Amino acid sequence: MIDVTDQNVVVEKAELIKAIAHPIRLCMVKNLIENHGANVSTIQGCLGASQSSVSQHLAKLRALKIVEARREGKEMFYYVTNAEVCRIVEILFDEK
Repeated sequence: MIDVTDQNVVVEKAELIKAIAHPIRLCMVKNLIENHGANVSTIQGCLGASQSSVSQHLAKLRALKIVEARREGKEMFYYVTNAEVCRIVEILFDEK
């Protein structure tokens, strides 16, 4: 069990929540989970956002180790690799 009295742990969890609290990043993460990854063009088309905007949001998610990028041929594909974030998104969009 995580010791929530440890301030570092609380700050780390708050940073994860803040990262996915932005509507574009939340949409990106949800779609990446549902589609088991995507390249920037697919993400961009899904969101209707500019390539530079998508790249900036991906950089933030990568910095917090929420997503990872893997080269597949000439393209970079992005995947959600943070299990905590997957659980949070699942709870947020649970339609029970």
